[in-house]
Amino acid sequence: MTTSTPVIFIHGLWLHASSWQPWIDVFREAGYDPSAPGWPGDPETVEEARADPESIADHGIDDVVAHYAKIIEELPVKPILIGHSFGGMIAQKLLGLDLTAAAVAIDAAQIKGVLPLPLSALRATLPVFKNPGNRHRAVSLTAEQFRYAFGNAVTAEESQRLFDAWTIPAPGKPLFEAAAANFDPHSPAAVNTRNEMRGPLLLITGGRDHTVPESVTRATLKQYRHSEAVTDILDFPDRAHSLTIDSGWRDVADASLTWLRAQGL
Repeated sequence: MTTSTPVIFIHGLWLHASSWQPWIDVFREAGYDPSAPGWPGDPETVEEARADPESIADHGIDDVVAHYAKIIEELPVKPILIGHSFGGMIAQKLLGLDLTAAAVAIDAAQIKGVLPLPLSALRATLPVFKNPGNRHRAVSLTAEQFRYAFGNAVTAEESQRLFDAWTIPAPGKPLFEAAAANFDPHSPAAVNTRNEMRGPLLLITGGRDHTVPESVTRATLKQYRHSEAVTDILDFPDRAHSLTIDSGWRDVADASLTWLRAQGL
């Protein structure tokens, strides 16, 4: 009996895991075995997460990596990981640890060694950084902040619908850890980019992304220059940080499927 390849979707900050449901449906139809387990502490629903932000607070990058590594250990074969934003960073860390067959990192958060820090990224994350105490708290975005950080390439009406449907509080700790990565020799944002034996990696970038601008993703690609393992990049010039959940999500999902098939996966 053939086992379908598991695919694990990993959300980033401010989006609930259930936002991956359309992707799960498409990947299941394509013959994979997909799932979207949340981060440690994530409640089952958007409503529960909004009602209990402290359940989400104070989980850092290492906590999230260990959480998904445990999930992976229980699978019969190595999964494919598809992560968005900080989920893209987590996917890269797990790929560097040889725990996954391949990874797709979509508008992935800045890893250690990446130097560009565009002003738009600072503005998008200001709701967290404006208060140092937010390192140990869960922080919510307003609809206006979401519009700038995620929904700037869609209509105001669509941005509001996405905000209403999927946003939840997010732990501030991963952002503080990523911000200090290049000053911390033991940063949890470090990724083993030199691994020659890892599976293939696809980096996807949105050309209009304020939160993770294209310059950050291209700088991430350069971090892999010392590895002969497959590392590709795909640009969606007219898309922003909402590209996994907005009305154009299917284009990104189909492109991910096409790339995976090209890798024999």
